[in-house]
Amino acid sequence: MEPIELTTGDGLVLRAWQADDTEDVFRACQDPLIQRWTMVPVPYLREHAVDFVGVGSQAGWAAETAAPLGVFDARTGELLGSAGLVTLDLPNRHAELGTWIAPWARGHRVAERAGRAVAHWAFEVLGLRRLIWRAEVGNHASRLTAERIGFTFDGVVRAGLPSRNGGFVDGWHGVLLPGEVCDTPPAWVAPGGPGALRAHAFSHPPERLPAGPGTLRQLREGDLVDVVETFRDAESVAWTSIPLDYGPDRALAFIRHGYPDGWRRGTGTGFAMADADDRFAGTIDLRISPVDPVTAEIGFTAAPWVRGKGYTTEAARAICAFGFDKLALGRIVWRAHIGNTGSRRVAEKVGFVIEGVQRNGCEQRGKRLDGWVATLLAKDLGR
Repeated sequence: MEPIELTTGDGLVLRAWQADDTEDVFRACQDPLIQRWTMVPVPYLREHAVDFVGVGSQAGWAAETAAPLGVFDARTGELLGSAGLVTLDLPNRHAELGTWIAPWARGHRVAERAGRAVAHWAFEVLGLRRLIWRAEVGNHASRLTAERIGFTFDGVVRAGLPSRNGGFVDGWHGVLLPGEVCDTPPAWVAPGGPGALRAHAFSHPPERLPAGPGTLRQLREGDLVDVVETFRDAESVAWTSIPLDYGPDRALAFIRHGYPDGWRRGTGTGFAMADADDRFAGTIDLRISPVDPVTAEIGFTAAPWVRGKGYTTEAARAICAFGFDKLALGRIVWRAHIGNTGSRRVAEKVGFVIEGVQRNGCEQRGKRLDGWVATLLAKDLGR
């Protein structure tokens, strides 16, 4: 297969790599984000760039197993990134589309524009029947680009991608079929759309949030003793689904994976409540509905030593404001077992509107219980 050249109506040229591109590729691949989210060698040496634009690229075209292309500014010739078919199976008519963007070219939707051009070429010229897009869980920018082109993602493929250390990591796996290329991004992921705002938020580590007398911060291993004491407390056991045998092992797994995994996957956010001295004061989280992406459910558990001091109410206000402002939520749901008046007081102070009793609406250690249910809209916050 002979290398091709593609031009777009918005100023991009995609062409086969040449020896003259070596220095720019070498410079681009020093970027921490390219090294974090792709399998380029680390450290990235000049000899790697020489092989990439030379023998490596030529071999893929000659064997018809890949179609690597550089992305350039049509006016200046400046390297902007890479976009092409990183694997190609012509007999079975499917391929994987992959991109990386030079750090100096970010912010101009280059990956989306170039990826869309490659997708059109793959379907309309090569006659492919399926394109895939793979990204490590947590690479929200890559997933956003793919969704803007039209790829559909269904869940997480566990251990779906090779990692740099020889193991495997969880991955997102998107599929695009003929006729599905979006020349205009769907509203959800278009610039300024809810999905785009959310992807931007989840692309950065969670920040500490002010919350009245305390703050919301990430859990840390130094909180372990306080986490165990809080989750073993009689009130916590009575009103939550915390396991009865909660101990240090469970607490450590929760600290390391509970909230961090939700953030990486984009399924929710959670924080430790911390008092004025930064001591652990409880947990609070938002869990995004898998069937209604603008709805999330709030949950919180206060440490025994801060109850009645206003920490939980202020923490709930802070995390709900974050959910509306940064995660583009339209509605937050609160549920509690009938009789949990302390939790209900917090919800009502924040502005939640009690909607009634949901029969068998709460689960606790294998049993279904009736629960109060309330909702909060952005206009209700601080009412």
